[in-house]
Amino acid sequence: MKTGYSPLNSAAIMPSAIFLWRFKVLLFLIWTFSCCKIGWNSVMRMSADLRDLFFYEAFLYYNPLLLVTMMVWLWGVNLWVFSQSSVNYAKIFDLDHNHLTHREIWKCATWMTIIVPSSMTAYLFLYSHGEVSLAASQPVILYAIVMMALIFPFDIFYLPSRYYLLRTLWRIMLPLQDGTDQSSTNPNSQTRQQCSPDAQAITFSDFFLADILTSTAKVFSDLERSVCRMVHRQVATIAWFEADSVCGSHSIAIPLVLVLPYTFRLFQCLRQYKDTKEKSSLLNALKYSTAIPVIFLSALKYHVFPDMWTNVYRPLWLISSVINSLYSFYWDVNCDWDLSVFSRIFKFKNPHFCSNILYGRRWVYYWAIGSNLILRCTWTYKLSAHLRHNYLTVFTITALEMLRRFQWIFFRVENEWNKMTLKPSLQVSMGEIPTEEDRLLGSNNHNV
Repeated sequence: MKTGYSPLNSAAIMPSAIFLWRFKVLLFLIWTFSCCKIGWNSVMRMSADLRDLFFYEAFLYYNPLLLVTMMVWLWGVNLWVFSQSSVNYAKIFDLDHNHLTHREIWKCATWMTIIVPSSMTAYLFLYSHGEVSLAASQPVILYAIVMMALIFPFDIFYLPSRYYLLRTLWRIMLPLQDGTDQSSTNPNSQTRQQCSPDAQAITFSDFFLADILTSTAKVFSDLERSVCRMVHRQVATIAWFEADSVCGSHSIAIPLVLVLPYTFRLFQCLRQYKDTKEKSSLLNALKYSTAIPVIFLSALKYHVFPDMWTNVYRPLWLISSVINSLYSFYWDVNCDWDLSVFSRIFKFKNPHFCSNILYGRRWVYYWAIGSNLILRCTWTYKLSAHLRHNYLTVFTITALEMLRRFQWIFFRVENEWNKMTLKPSLQVSMGEIPTEEDRLLGSNNHNV
């Protein structure tokens, strides 16, 4: 006797969502262990004098993409927190209904987490087993895949979001061009503000992404060095160790690439001043210009006599570093976050002005301000080309800068949301806000 088809029987056969999730986590852990084991054994097969040098070369090719992967994970966390609060990030960035959610961002980050370390493991394994040409092809193939994933013209792999990113990057590189991209301009993001007003031709997305790019200056620098080695066929060799070679650590291209994100942001501020005539845009431009002496004075160490560096250029570099760190810290807290560090954050007289996400928890603000100050100062270390001898230290500082930027995003985006929604309803002078004494007097008068 045949048994009829039953949906209940089918549902019983299908694995549950929790089982599938645990199975995927198990596979991920097995893959992680395998990559670590194969990579470690491959490095140990090399001679001791070659091991550290070659591992640094492998690290040079892959650490930029590892840092980008980390940034994608953190951006997903940002979006998840915003989705759990009242902050409508889609409206702030002028995103349509097809925009990527935090789940889709994490899905992209998961694939990046799998692909990049897998390519690095294959690179180490092939080189340690004598397959030099195959090893050299691994980072080249990976970079080509990443580039194709960004510019692939067909409607797969989140085409609208990819082209939104590319259009924003194009406007960042050409901020002084005339005309406004009406298709990407968010009228809600054109609110005038004291510290960084939004010009009509510069949307919030434009300068928000440009600010993030300043935190990835090290990534762009290492990408330039990696591509340079690929073009000059130096992959899987030790030619990179020559400091004064075309792609060496003393190359003039390093400070030029490091300064590019700050130059883009500087020109954005100048465009804002052209459109709005607000002097605060010039003050913001001055902030980004303070990074330029830090970068180029540091690079001079490799191109001047040691005595000249010690007596003249190093003191100038130290002074410019302090100015850049303190100026950037002040602008983060007082302007980008709108916390008014000299009054509101330490007194909390008007808690309704504080963050809605964090519900006015004081320790969060103290932590954000303190950690931002420390990491702003350590980021100066990264911008200085002559301090790059320990690549693990530089990688750690770059990762910490991305964590600082991830923290900065919470306050910056919510501040923009407050300007769009809360500030119009809070246009009340401080004298009209009742104090505790006023409430007591009112209560006594009522009782009388």
